[in-house]
Amino acid sequence: MPTYFLDRKDAGKRLADALSSYKDKGNTVVLALPRGGVPVASEVARALHLPLDLMLVRKLGVPGQEELAMGAIAHGDVQVLNEDVVRHLAIPESVVQKAVASEKKELLRRNKAYRGGLPAPNLKHCTVILVDDGIATGANMRAAVQTARKQRAKRIVVAAPVSSGAAYDLLSGVADEVVSLHMPEPFYGVGDAYGDFGQTQDDEVKELLSKAESECQDGHSKEVGEGACESA
Repeated sequence: MPTYFLDRKDAGKRLADALSSYKDKGNTVVLALPRGGVPVASEVARALHLPLDLMLVRKLGVPGQEELAMGAIAHGDVQVLNEDVVRHLAIPESVVQKAVASEKKELLRRNKAYRGGLPAPNLKHCTVILVDDGIATGANMRAAVQTARKQRAKRIVVAAPVSSGAAYDLLSGVADEVVSLHMPEPFYGVGDAYGDFGQTQDDEVKELLSKAESECQDGHSKEVGEGACESA
């Protein structure tokens, strides 16, 4: 699998080019899946003059194989399971629910750490661009899409620099549009597409959100929905 991007910032700038039709669009917001999706989404939001916020999602990793997703949960009590994985590995319901309880705590922690415990932005009647640094199984992003649907978003766009073909097909069935710059076959992992794929830290997430909020207040971004700009 070739290296396509120098780092997440480089990937975000290239992804923004592919999303240029949304530049300066009213009632449109960029929502990053933290943590790795935030540096990518930050570049997208800046280039398109759109507000940036978070879509809090947590993968449910298979015990002992945490990189393998058996599902995902998202803010708003949305839960998605990879039924094939759960069935193939005969994962008991009790194990799934234990993982859900653990990841819910992390969702609350991240909302408090990144957003001061504020409620999620109002997505009703908005166009939502969901951004991650890459999509492997699609579980996290599918949970994000369901959350946006639950909040009555008008249009949902899934965007990532790289994805597996299977994830692209899966998400094309639930989102209004899917934008992926590269879909390598075989797909080994998101990190392989990057020269620098270091872990994104909490401080970087908070710094990027703070910068986006300042730009929004300075009028560099379009406001979207009730309180969307202020809640970032």
